[in-house]
Amino acid sequence: MANNSLKEIGRIGQKRYGGFFYEEFLKELQGRKGISVYKEMSENDDVIGAILYAIEMLIRQASWSVQPAGTTAKDQEAVDFVYSCMDDMQETWTDTISEILSFLTFGWSAHELVYKRRNGKNRDQRLNSKYDDGLIGWMKLPIRSQETLWEWRYDDSDNLIGMAQMPPPDFGIIDIPIDRLLLFKTKSRKGNPEGRSILRNAYRSWYFKRRIQEIEGIGVERDLAGFPVLTAPEGMNIWDEDDPDMAPIRAAADKIVQNIRRDSLEGLCKPNGWTLELLSTGGRRQFDTNAIIERYDTRIAMTVLADFVLLGHQQVGSFALSSDKTKLFSMAIGAYLDIICEAFNSKAIPALIDLNGDRFNGITDYPTLEHGDVEETDTEKLAAFIKDMTGVGIIIPDDGIEDYVREAGGLPERLEDNDSKRNHNDAQQQTQQPPKAGTGTNAVNPDKTAEEGEDDDPAVVEEAKRRLGRHV
Repeated sequence: MANNSLKEIGRIGQKRYGGFFYEEFLKELQGRKGISVYKEMSENDDVIGAILYAIEMLIRQASWSVQPAGTTAKDQEAVDFVYSCMDDMQETWTDTISEILSFLTFGWSAHELVYKRRNGKNRDQRLNSKYDDGLIGWMKLPIRSQETLWEWRYDDSDNLIGMAQMPPPDFGIIDIPIDRLLLFKTKSRKGNPEGRSILRNAYRSWYFKRRIQEIEGIGVERDLAGFPVLTAPEGMNIWDEDDPDMAPIRAAADKIVQNIRRDSLEGLCKPNGWTLELLSTGGRRQFDTNAIIERYDTRIAMTVLADFVLLGHQQVGSFALSSDKTKLFSMAIGAYLDIICEAFNSKAIPALIDLNGDRFNGITDYPTLEHGDVEETDTEKLAAFIKDMTGVGIIIPDDGIEDYVREAGGLPERLEDNDSKRNHNDAQQQTQQPPKAGTGTNAVNPDKTAEEGEDDDPAVVEEAKRRLGRHV
């Protein structure tokens, strides 16, 4: 009975045949076809490209930090080690993050955990390290690109056990076990490792927008060149299918009118008797293609909460509206950064610490990767908040608050030498205040000053020194 209670009974219900998923109901967005479509959307559409560029640049400038799980020396040593590994890879940390961000476009991104022994300088760049402590660190976290995916490997219990890829140039099938993969995905649904592209909801708008642009381009070209009409000489029936000589003549005439373009090589040599006319269309079109394309651009930007990029381009929108929309966009980017941190904190960093055996025995827990804010702090609002809170006594200014204010305002870090100066200034300010009862004058003899009676009560003297900031 006890064994049955620990056994998994049901199944997830994935629409999967072998290692291929069919959760996407549009066939053109399934598997490798979907990868190709999302790649075209990201690289060939101006609005989508601008949105993805904005996301990448904001995330690139975000700060990253490693936080200890405890206060022991071993915890701090583990933090320093993770920092050193981030700074000792073949690719920079910023470039690694840039590769990881492809999971936004395709819905997922897989990176192999590649390690090295840190034995100092080496001619082999794969083994070269800034450190010679003999520990095992990250060599690199290379992407296993989405285009090379062959299939996902699963066991009979719907557990993901690996990824098979077929990469160029030899296109051989390579199996990578899941314990060597760092998988990033935008969302989790039925345990699907492919996630869901942030461009998925923009596909319909992008599809119609692209075709309207193509039709618009053809229409503009035809309006500039005119509608070509080539007339055969009188008495020549190029439509006579019974005459074998007419078929090639008609084919040549069709080719002429189809290839008429306005360019530097435009021109035509026509036989005697043939007439070429370029008919023009009068009036305006019934539909305003600019308005239609702008509507689709707005829908595309809305799907990723980035429609603020269109403010001003369409002569609409206010500063307050822009502020609200950019704040919402920043919150979405913060969620993407959380996804990256969770993948490192749940797998990459624990595996790295465990690989180094007894070196980090005694740590409270694994260190964690954390990200900074992507949006600058409004210093005016921060200053007003701190002023109000300190005014009512809820917040008491201390070194931690000063350090935060300096960081938020882009000010230099606090120096230790300033502590003694601050204590001296506080002492001067407090000496100018009226003395408290029992400390400024002798409680027994009001005519006797505190200096005359400071030897009479040592406890009062100690309290006065502490209040004035003097070390006792």
